[in-house]
Amino acid sequence: MAEQCFLAVDLGAESGRVVAGLFDGQRVRLEELHRFPNGPVPVAGTMRWDVLRLWSEVQSGLAKAAHTLGNQAISVGVDTWGVDYALLTRHGEMLGHPYNYRDPRTDGVMDWSFTQMPRREIFAQTGLQFMPINTLYQLIAMQQTQPALLGLADRFLMMPDLFHWLLCGSQVVEFTNATTSQCLNATTSRWAFDVLRRFDLPAAMFPEVVSPGTNLGKLRGDVADRCRLPRLDVVAPATHDTGSAVAAIPTERTGSARWAYISSGTWSLMGLELPHPVLSARALELNLTNEGGIDGTWRLLKNIMGLWLVQECRRAFERGGRSFSYAELARLAAAAKPFCAFIDPDSPRFLNPADMPTEIRNWCQARGQSPPGSEGELVRCCLESLALKYRLVLSWLEELSETPVEVVHIVGGGSQNELLNQFTANACGRSVAAGPIEATALGNVLVQARTAGAVTTLGEIRQVVRASSSIVHYEPREQSAWNAAYAKFREVISLPDGT
Repeated sequence: MAEQCFLAVDLGAESGRVVAGLFDGQRVRLEELHRFPNGPVPVAGTMRWDVLRLWSEVQSGLAKAAHTLGNQAISVGVDTWGVDYALLTRHGEMLGHPYNYRDPRTDGVMDWSFTQMPRREIFAQTGLQFMPINTLYQLIAMQQTQPALLGLADRFLMMPDLFHWLLCGSQVVEFTNATTSQCLNATTSRWAFDVLRRFDLPAAMFPEVVSPGTNLGKLRGDVADRCRLPRLDVVAPATHDTGSAVAAIPTERTGSARWAYISSGTWSLMGLELPHPVLSARALELNLTNEGGIDGTWRLLKNIMGLWLVQECRRAFERGGRSFSYAELARLAAAAKPFCAFIDPDSPRFLNPADMPTEIRNWCQARGQSPPGSEGELVRCCLESLALKYRLVLSWLEELSETPVEVVHIVGGGSQNELLNQFTANACGRSVAAGPIEATALGNVLVQARTAGAVTTLGEIRQVVRASSSIVHYEPREQSAWNAAYAKFREVISLPDGT
């Protein structure tokens, strides 16, 4: 068959891009058309997203698609990170610049919320892990500090839905991203209105929740004219980037029975794909989360801080006049002495520190460890600690699913980190299959392709991913040393985490 073209707008916390997925019926060939930086913007003591610049970049990418591909594209869809949102008035005006999830306005809000509604009741309805970045606590913080502005809101949209509104005028929220908000009921897959009313949040602003693969409408005429495109279909993929990435896991197994995944990037999202959410008291105790996927699947997972640790170390090195590529940092880490010090990647101290290396050294010193000194030692500490945290989380996932995991699939940009991949195999004592790097874009494109009738099932999507991707396999090594390191890691992270 002739190649069909689907355009994926993939917005991550560090960069964004517009990608063309060219599908010949068996394989997808990805062509990156436009890449641009992203990140929080400091504004008057707050942290915001520059969504107008991002929208300008998206349009530039669509214009490049028109120049490169002509009228070949069938549809376009957007995926982004989770939890963040924008508010619109009834006249379609955006209320302020959307906040970045690392903004400090939510400090203390989550603990306050438990005085109004117990943790167990919130979890029983939403099934989401408790993190101060969750949309629920962002909205409560807005209500406490900007009630008049919140009162003007007519429509709540999450970040990918905002860009779909800009593309075609739709005002709905797609299911997979809605499940990251702690505002959705995991049992009914509808908004958790009991939770919203308990915190006096304006429930009327929450729109219809639609499934991944929904055709949202045609590209706005002015956008089509400006970008020199026809009025394409705008299709909601799994709009949470992890949802798209997990749709593109190249497994041949059906169900979650013997595989786990890590969607590796700024965050590491480690979990299982299940047919239903897990809302048990033990899942609450372990602070695991349930996020929606395609075809009624659920992802039982844990958000782990991820390569943010290394990204922030790299930025700190650059401020100090020492610039390194990620490949150079990996080489320095590989040469550094192993198992010198460990951190808990998920300590709140590492969420948004002024200087990551200083915070890591202080954390280690406070627990009687010799703090890492050189750049290589710092990065190795981060990577070893991530791999050991993966082992801990894997033990929780196996406990809750009552099923042993044979292989861990690592997808996303972080799957390029060969050292972390090998550390993960070593720490977990499992085979690791790394790739595809472009899992999120592949998942986005192939959900659009399914909406167009080019594929029909999740199994077919994954078959296309396998045919289109190079997968690198890692086997466990040095098990005795890593078992000893795990015992030390468990001991260190059990100590009080003062801030």
